[in-house]
Amino acid sequence: MNKEFLILHLNNIENAKRVNRLRVSNLVIQNPELFKYLIELVFDINNKLSIKAAWVLEFVCAEKLDWLAPHLNYFTENISKVKLDSAVRPVSKICEFSAKSYTSKSSSIIKSEINSKHIEKIIEAGFDWLIGNQKVAVKVYSMELLFLYGKNEDWVHQELQLIIQQHITKESAAYKAKGKKILSWINKK
Repeated sequence: MNKEFLILHLNNIENAKRVNRLRVSNLVIQNPELFKYLIELVFDINNKLSIKAAWVLEFVCAEKLDWLAPHLNYFTENISKVKLDSAVRPVSKICEFSAKSYTSKSSSIIKSEINSKHIEKIIEAGFDWLIGNQKVAVKVYSMELLFLYGKNEDWVHQELQLIIQQHITKESAAYKAKGKKILSWINKK
């Protein structure tokens, strides 16, 4: 199995329906050698397949997040390059997965391999997404990942709190609900 094989299957994804994304993500899970090509395609932002690759990467990482560990340098160096809404949402969700793994009481490869430079890049992207012109799902994932990574970086919670308080009145119901929850978590800390 090679990159061309993966491209062929990504091209066959007709739309964002879950069944289509699951079909290709299961193919990657069954053929782990395709994972590195999938990540490359996500960040090939001039390629129309990058969006479909991001959809699939989210599903693969939901099941096999530790596969991301050897690619953390590449992933974190490139997350800020993703600009299209349909690709930013799954990339931000993967960043949220990494934050949950990092702050979990359970051990994981991600937890042991992620370093301060990786976390810094994810935090930077999270703040950019939160204050940028992103859809609500990306902003909600960003709040969560910033709160989680902010447990070890005090300044993150201060900035996050300030941004949520400034924007909460003019955002959607989902933003308000998540924002209130995050603010209560920060205040408990």
